[in-house]
Amino acid sequence: MAETPERLSARPSWLLTQLAVHAHRLASEGFAEAGARGYHYRILAALGEFGPASQVQLGRRCTMDRSDVVAAINELSERGFVERAPDPGDRRRNIVSLTAAGHQQLRRLDEALDAVQDQLLGPLGAAERATLTHLLARLLEHHAR
Repeated sequence: MAETPERLSARPSWLLTQLAVHAHRLASEGFAEAGARGYHYRILAALGEFGPASQVQLGRRCTMDRSDVVAAINELSERGFVERAPDPGDRRRNIVSLTAAGHQQLRRLDEALDAVQDQLLGPLGAAERATLTHLLARLLEHHAR
């Protein structure tokens, strides 16, 4: 950043943007090493935390477009990580659930993402990481209203 004008480097918005690009690249590489993409992790994480869900619910929870949800679920289903079954309450809708292999893949992806966090936040200690995470979550919550 020695060549970056101070008008930029002193602005949190610029710093966040630059770091987001770096974080996205690291996460994409980490997921790729585990044979996955970010969309896969989002869906597996939502199913792991909240249980079976419709594709619409997954799209909302994961902030994904409907077509991206369908494509990712198709890929996860082909690999045996999720199963689709007709919703007993509405046969037009599918309910997606995590399989045993999906739980294992989610653990692998959690480990990959943990390694990415260590890489990204390397110079920060545990307390600083917790503070940064808290502040970023607070800002995101404020702007999501």
